[in-house]
Amino acid sequence: MKVPPDASPATPVTAGLPRRLAAAVYDALLVAALCVIPTSIVIAVRGGGPIPPGDPLLRILLITTIGTFFVGFWVYGGQTLGMRAWRLRIERESGQALRPGRALLRFAAAIPSIALFGIGIWWALIDARRRTWPDCIARTRVIVLPKKG
Repeated sequence: MKVPPDASPATPVTAGLPRRLAAAVYDALLVAALCVIPTSIVIAVRGGGPIPPGDPLLRILLITTIGTFFVGFWVYGGQTLGMRAWRLRIERESGQALRPGRALLRFAAAIPSIALFGIGIWWALIDARRRTWPDCIARTRVIVLPKKG
């Protein structure tokens, strides 16, 4: 990892897109496994029958499950499990921990960022501070943590 020449040991290094995407792959696997739970609930409610495409109950449960995963990890520790594996942490631009409202705003901003062909995520490639749309909207940053030991 290259450290910018103007960065001191106290200056956090903002994570680049490749590292963020690697952490996102880890988290996607965990979220996919978690989504089995609400899907099973909807199947049970429907008496074991098939779920029609676009079922509103399933959509609500999936969004709630995924949102709870990300918001919970961002608020309590600043890291999802994928972020921990890649030594990333999310924080407010001031360096403080996220509170629930800001974490929820960031999650809500991520939905259209990803849904619009990922343009809100790819934005980090052209932003001078490596921010995605969710970072810009929620005034957050994702930093690389130093190696231990």
